[in-house]
Amino acid sequence: MRTFAGSLRSAFLETPERTAITLLHSDRLDETLSYRELILRSAGYAAALRSQQVKPGDTVILIFDHGIDLVASFIGAVLHGAVPSIMPFLTEKLSPERYRASLSALFEITQPGAVVTYPEFRAEAEKALAESYSNERQRPEILASSGVAEIDNLDWSVLPGLERSPDDLVLLQHSSGTTGLQKGVALSHRAVFNQIDSYSTSLVLSSEDVVVSWLPLYHDMGLIAGFILPLLARVPLVLLSPFDWVRAPYRLMQAVSSYKGTLTWLPNFAYNFCAQKIRHRDLQGVDLSSWRAVINCSEPMHWESHEMFLQAFEPFGLDARALATCYAMAENVFAVTQGGISAPVSEDLIDMSAMLNDRLAVPVVRAENESNTLRMLSAGTPISNTRLRILDSNLSDLPERQVGEVALKSDCMLTGYYQRPDLTAKAFHDGWYLTGDLGYLADGELYITGRKKDLIIVGGKNIYPQDIERLAGEVEGIHPGRVAAFGVYNDRMGTVDVVVVAEVDPDTAGEAEPIKREIRRRVTQGSDVTLREIQLVERNWLIKTSSGKVARAANREKFLQGAITQRNPR
Repeated sequence: MRTFAGSLRSAFLETPERTAITLLHSDRLDETLSYRELILRSAGYAAALRSQQVKPGDTVILIFDHGIDLVASFIGAVLHGAVPSIMPFLTEKLSPERYRASLSALFEITQPGAVVTYPEFRAEAEKALAESYSNERQRPEILASSGVAEIDNLDWSVLPGLERSPDDLVLLQHSSGTTGLQKGVALSHRAVFNQIDSYSTSLVLSSEDVVVSWLPLYHDMGLIAGFILPLLARVPLVLLSPFDWVRAPYRLMQAVSSYKGTLTWLPNFAYNFCAQKIRHRDLQGVDLSSWRAVINCSEPMHWESHEMFLQAFEPFGLDARALATCYAMAENVFAVTQGGISAPVSEDLIDMSAMLNDRLAVPVVRAENESNTLRMLSAGTPISNTRLRILDSNLSDLPERQVGEVALKSDCMLTGYYQRPDLTAKAFHDGWYLTGDLGYLADGELYITGRKKDLIIVGGKNIYPQDIERLAGEVEGIHPGRVAAFGVYNDRMGTVDVVVVAEVDPDTAGEAEPIKREIRRRVTQGSDVTLREIQLVERNWLIKTSSGKVARAANREKFLQGAITQRNPR
């Protein structure tokens, strides 16, 4: 049976000069590495871990920005037989204190054998370790990238990764929350390869493909679709920095044109962002005709976003048939369904009232009243090794077009949530994984309608409303425990806006704007989330449940109905 390290050895021996990855940088020339060059660079990290007595099976936390050190340290950990886990790098938007608290919590859960990072970030990591470990002798070693030596001649016999079993853990994926990494999704070699095999078939993947991605590797879409899939399938990967993409999204189009990219995954908001931010003057000479699939994934998908994207880039060679969709989650390694590869993405025009009131997807033959219809995008059909069910609140099967919770079963499921057997047990029912997502089936295709709980998804990032509420509640003038955060879809932006409604104390007359500014500042620094709207309301405006908790869904509906009559209370 295959393992990650064994597959890399085969690539090193069979196709050593084949391009593995091209790293794009905004401040220097592109950096292309063959499998031989990449694995030799990675072997240096494996040797460094071995020198520090890191044991096979130990978790290794990686803290790097975009670049060769990130990918080489990940592969090096696998070659050593360790279990790599990527932590987002600290940005200027985040409060160092909040970031350190998240890092400390991660250390407590994973108990890593080592932390690998830049030498200039070592002090920050040491502070987080000091908060997690009272005994200095128990603290994991911090390895600085500057101390990793390059390897000229690789001795495969000293790499413990080759001795790992297919059922051993190969990596940890973490759900990306607002103030920390919430749950470690533990994946085995077997699960990863089962996903790669099945998903490659759904994509009709071939050696002629080229993956172009800007997605961060700490997110499952970036890690699997934008790194591990092309690496193990020996498909060339062109990788941009997420920060470079945000600052200059046209770089994605230029990269697709220059390297003849065929496959790219994007969250829904990125379709709107590219269409609105990229100017024609930045696309001189760009040819997007090589794109055979631009795959919408990781957050609710919208027909309007696809149309906006197509109108913006069809003049540059984008084929309408390239617009594709996918439903994915880290717990299944990545893909659950895929649509738009062999045929255009299916659309479902349904009655809005029936959806909102009865949770039924009633098809509309002809939209005489467009204000009462919803145009849904299909997420496609399940990949070959994955089965789906739609369940009601009693976990019984629902018929087609009835909205319920999506449950799945496959041979590429997570081994469990790392060090959290309690969460693992709650996530399954009779062998079926309960996703927490709501959707319906129609003609064998899956349509996602939302989340069972209050989780907000923006750009593929999981935002936990209680984190936002806690940060906003720290602001002077906000009545304790009387804050509600929720998501509202923004048609123009193609993603969800995060809205905060907060009750203020009666003695805050004339202080509304300073309070709003402070809420915005604290939430941005503490969670890297930008609030689109803040509403300050009088006492007792917010709806609570019978148990005294703020009812987010009810308050969201009240907000949408325009029931706020006093935006700046006296």
